Amino acid sequence: MAVSSLSGLQETTSYKVVLPFYATGALSLVIGTIYLLFHTHIFFEHNFHPHTLALTHIMALGWGTMLIFGASYQLLPVLIEGKLSSDFLGYLTYIFTLLGVPVLVYGFYTFKTGLPLQIGAVLVNIGVLCYLFNVFESAVESERRDVHAWYIVTAALWLFTTTFFGLLLVFNFTKSILPDNSVSYLALHAHLGLIGWFLMLVIGVGSRLIPMFLISKYKNNTILWIIYALVNMSLISFILIKTLHLPANFDYLSIALALSGIVLFAYHCWAAYKVRIRKAVDEQMKISLTAVGQMLLPIVTLLVILAILPVGKDNHIVILYGFCIFFGWITALIFGMTFKTLPFIVFKKVYNRKKHKGRPPIPKDLFNDKVFNSMAISYLSGFVITVIGIILLNEIILKIGVFALMLSAILYALNIGIIFTHKPKEA
Repeated sequence: MAVSSLSGLQETTSYKVVLPFYATGALSLVIGTIYLLFHTHIFFEHNFHPHTLALTHIMALGWGTMLIFGASYQLLPVLIEGKLSSDFLGYLTYIFTLLGVPVLVYGFYTFKTGLPLQIGAVLVNIGVLCYLFNVFESAVESERRDVHAWYIVTAALWLFTTTFFGLLLVFNFTKSILPDNSVSYLALHAHLGLIGWFLMLVIGVGSRLIPMFLISKYKNNTILWIIYALVNMSLISFILIKTLHLPANFDYLSIALALSGIVLFAYHCWAAYKVRIRKAVDEQMKISLTAVGQMLLPIVTLLVILAILPVGKDNHIVILYGFCIFFGWITALIFGMTFKTLPFIVFKKVYNRKKHKGRPPIPKDLFNDKVFNSMAISYLSGFVITVIGIILLNEIILKIGVFALMLSAILYALNIGIIFTHKPKEA
């Protein structure tokens, strides 16, 4: 039933558009974890340290955004019950983002605030604009736009807001185009992306895919619209609080709104889980459901930050906040959903109207279960150990945890390669 639910995906979006995003995202994750292994000192530094900024953009743009670009290009047609407007814009999204991210990361790593940062930021913004136009045109051309499609369109708008504001911050390093210095806008820029882009899109897509892959008939659009309103209200209130320089206590309003949305999303997933038709839950879905629980960790960390930072203590908790987001729920959710969607895409590519010997496998057979299970164990242990290392500020524990995360990234990329190189038995 899950396969039949996805049967229209490959017919509306070419695998040539989608697969490069998955490959680049996997490579970026491997690079990001190797980078972190050799730069664990960033856990002891300020969050505006050049090496921290470089890693943040590897994970946010190279890993999370690249994977989401590819997945949403594949999933958007099923959400709008139409076709992707332009494969060409899909290619341009990939090319400009691929060119922009390394230049941007290099600019942050060396902290050359001139041309490298500016060129990288411009290229990334062009890629994001191509994505925004493609998503918007696809939604407009479709006769049906349900709540999930609104999530994706809104997330795309917030993404462009994030990257364009980032572009202004980059130019603000050398030219005073904003009232304050770029550092003072760092929290605003980060949360535009975290809440507006990642959280909005993860909830929009996850609320459709999780019931689908659980083979559950649960559906509640009313709750999804309430979540949609809560998340957007949270971000808008945060923007107003920061731009109007309101007291820090007002931050709790934004946190309460976001937390309410996350709790409702968790309830939506739990309700779908309870009425699932297939009682056995596979390992991919277990990781994805774990990621839903991990969404609460950054909120808890943020509350700790608000309680501690005004006193001027434990700035490393800010690093823990970012780590829980990028290496926590975003990575866990992508790990789970990759091996639910990618095998189907490659299955359709390999076996669609091609002659082959014997009975074709099911999509799940395209990746290696042992490699997947090893990846999951390595990831979960690495995440927990690294969190302990951040809290204790222990270099040895951090190295052990990050090494386990690096191993999970390599195993993830290996399984991606196994799927990509799958060949049928010739007839």
